[in-house]
Amino acid sequence: MLLSLAQWLQTLSPEWGFFRVFQYLTFRAVLAALTGLLIGLAAGPYVIRRLRELKIGQPIRGYGMETHLSKSGTPTMGGVLILLSITISTLLWADLSNRFVWIVLLVTLGFGAIGWADDWRKVVHKDPEGMRSRDKYLWQSVIGLLAALYLVFSISESSNLRVLELFFSWVRSGFDVNLPPKAGLQLPFFKEVSYPLGVLGFVVLTYLVIVGSSNAVNLTDGLDGLAIMPVVMVGSALGVFAYVTGSVVYSKYLFFPHIPGSGELLIFCAAMAGAGLAFLWFNTHPAQVFMGDVGALALGGALGTIAIIVRQEIVLAIMGGIFVAEAISVMLQVTYFKYTKKKFGEGRRLLKMAPLHHHFEKSGWKETQVVVRFWIITMLLCLVGLSTLKLR
Repeated sequence: MLLSLAQWLQTLSPEWGFFRVFQYLTFRAVLAALTGLLIGLAAGPYVIRRLRELKIGQPIRGYGMETHLSKSGTPTMGGVLILLSITISTLLWADLSNRFVWIVLLVTLGFGAIGWADDWRKVVHKDPEGMRSRDKYLWQSVIGLLAALYLVFSISESSNLRVLELFFSWVRSGFDVNLPPKAGLQLPFFKEVSYPLGVLGFVVLTYLVIVGSSNAVNLTDGLDGLAIMPVVMVGSALGVFAYVTGSVVYSKYLFFPHIPGSGELLIFCAAMAGAGLAFLWFNTHPAQVFMGDVGALALGGALGTIAIIVRQEIVLAIMGGIFVAEAISVMLQVTYFKYTKKKFGEGRRLLKMAPLHHHFEKSGWKETQVVVRFWIITMLLCLVGLSTLKLR
């Protein structure tokens, strides 16, 4: 919005040429981060106060950690503060004609709406389990598949009309269309190496990455500040990849696929970082507010969508290793429990408790120890991910 205003002001008088600074992505990214941060810090107390007045408190599952019982009643659904900050900041500083900004924003808000419905059932209907899993996965799948069908053709085309034409061509051809190499699965640490996926493979991968990352972040969000700081770090690192793939010069020099328009996602990533840090101000131990599913599902979906656009799905798995470990710990725990119950008549557990952060709590780690150590691990993994920019 402000970019368009600056461009219009430049045309009115040559004396206003200083507005050209708005053309620089890095300048707008810094301001987007500051805007997200300031909105979050300013609106935080009001949002928390309103959540308390509406009695939107976090229910604690009966089989959860005993040390968490004291958190019962803490305002939840604080993710609305994050989404509000991200949305306003992005709309102010991003190029609103950019298709990638809109698809990421729509996916984020779509998953946020699913999380809102889930949290609403928990706090209004007093059901700690919230929305039924099959209903949640159904709506996640709808959004994930719609995003995948759009992105599969928009990676190589800059016109929405051309994307629509390619979609109909794909249907008329019997679902057989060749995609350019940059739409393949990019391997980190290798120069210009990608595996062709085809349209179906791209759609399946996109669906798994978006829905998987959304649920992985949601599973990680179990301790004060545990999920939001890794989201900030991973999102910021993805912003660097977006800047590189969106630049003709840098992408060629670093042997990355050039995705026209993807650089504008740096603005969204910066806004997400600023909003996340503002939320951490209120979410740090002891938390004044929890983000709830409305925040966790939305942020995870945003990370997955950005990673797909900048063709860094594997790097996302590396940098978001904590999210991956949390999700795998739940899958292994549930699978092993069902297997042993069927074979021995009694369910057994691989971990003391899942997700993984609860296992460490049960092992004697304090909550703050788990959180900070997971932050440190994420920081190291992000450095490994960023090293793929040059080590190729």
